[in-house]
Amino acid sequence: MNLALTANGKFYTFDLARALQAQGVQAEVFTSYPRFKLRGEELPAERIHTFPWLHAPYMALRRRDMLGLRAVRRWEWEAKTRFDRHVARNLPQLLDVLVGMSGSSLESGRAAQARGARYVCDRASAHIRTQDRILREEFERWGLRFDGIDPRVIEREEAEYAQADAVAVPSGFVVRSFAEQGVPAHKVHRLRLGVDLSRYRATAAPDPERFDVLCVAAFSLQKGVPYLIESYKKLQHPAKSLSFAGAIDPALVDHLKRRGTWADDAQLLGHLPLPRLVDRMSRSHLLVLPSVQEGLAMVQAQAMACGCPVIGTTHSGAEELFDDGVEGFIVPARDGDALTERLQWMADHPEERAAMGRLALERVRSLGGWREYGAQALALYRRLAASRSTAAPVGAPGLAA
Repeated sequence: MNLALTANGKFYTFDLARALQAQGVQAEVFTSYPRFKLRGEELPAERIHTFPWLHAPYMALRRRDMLGLRAVRRWEWEAKTRFDRHVARNLPQLLDVLVGMSGSSLESGRAAQARGARYVCDRASAHIRTQDRILREEFERWGLRFDGIDPRVIEREEAEYAQADAVAVPSGFVVRSFAEQGVPAHKVHRLRLGVDLSRYRATAAPDPERFDVLCVAAFSLQKGVPYLIESYKKLQHPAKSLSFAGAIDPALVDHLKRRGTWADDAQLLGHLPLPRLVDRMSRSHLLVLPSVQEGLAMVQAQAMACGCPVIGTTHSGAEELFDDGVEGFIVPARDGDALTERLQWMADHPEERAAMGRLALERVRSLGGWREYGAQALALYRRLAASRSTAAPVGAPGLAA
C-alpha cells in the first residue's frame, strides 16, 4: 500500500508513521518541521519531506502577539496554505491514500483524489464550529476577549470535511461534534490515539503523607485550568499541592489573579524534559485534565502508564482510555462542582486512589499503544483503497462512529 501523511507541524503524524512501519508499511511523510528537529524519529530519512520556510520561523518567534491579530492570522494562513500547495505539487507518483491533518490538506487532498487516491482528513479536535463556539463561551465566561477562529480557517476546514473520503477523529466527543454539525455518520471514523509505554513508566512513588495534584497542559482556557484552580482552592487536605506543566500564558495568569481565581501555592513549571515529566507523573497522586475542548489528550494515557490515576472530562477523550469510577473519574466539562467533589474524594480515599492507579496502568497496557492505533488506521486505509472502484461509503467496524 502506498501512503502519504501530511502535517503542517508535527502532531502525532510521526507516531502514526512509525506505527504503520511496524505493520510493514512505509509512508511518505510531509511536514513543516525543519529537518534538524526530526532527528531520532526512527523513520527512513528519504521518506521525510520538509517545507519549514513559513511555519518554523513562526513557531520560533516568542512574542507573536506583538505583531497584532491581523498579521498573526495572515502568517498562519500563509503557512498552512503554502504548505498544502507544496504537498499537492510533490505527491508521490504511486499513491493509494493521502492522510492529511485538518486545516492544511484541502488542495493536496484534491490532488490525491484527482489521480485516483483516497483522501483522509485527520481532525484531532472537535468540529471546527463546535470548537469556535465553546471557546467563545469560555472567553466570555472568564471575562476575556476572543476574536474567534479565523473565518477563513473555518471555511477551509469544512471544505476539507466535505471533500474527504473519510474523516479520522480520536474520540466519541469529536464524533458527536461532527454529528451535531450535520456531517454524515458514515464519513467519520474513530481511531483512538496511542501511548509509548517504553517512554512512560513509573519511576518513583507518591509521598503517602501528601496529596500532589498535577495538570499537564498548555495553561489556557481551552484546557479548563480555571475550573481546576477553583476546585483546588476548595480542596481540604493538610499537605496539598497543585502543579502545572506546560506552556504558560502570563496574561491569563495575571487575569485570573485579578479575578481572584488563583491559588497562591500553585506551581507553574513550564515545559519539562521528558525524564522530569515522567518522574513528576510518577510522584503525583493524581493528574487532572479539565479540558473544555479537545480530541484526546494523550497526557492522560501517559500518566496512567506511570501508575497515576486521572480525572478527565467528557471533552478530554477520557472515555476512550478508562471507565469512570474504575481507573479514574470522568466529569462533565465545565462542571466545577463535579470536579471539586471528585478531587476531594481522591484526597480522602488514598487506598482506593492507589488501587485506581494500579488499574490505570493495567488498562493502558491493554490498549495496545501506537501499534494498535496503526493497525486500526491501516485497516481503514485498506478499506478506502479497496473501495476506489465503487461509490459505496466506507464503514469502519469496531471503533467506527
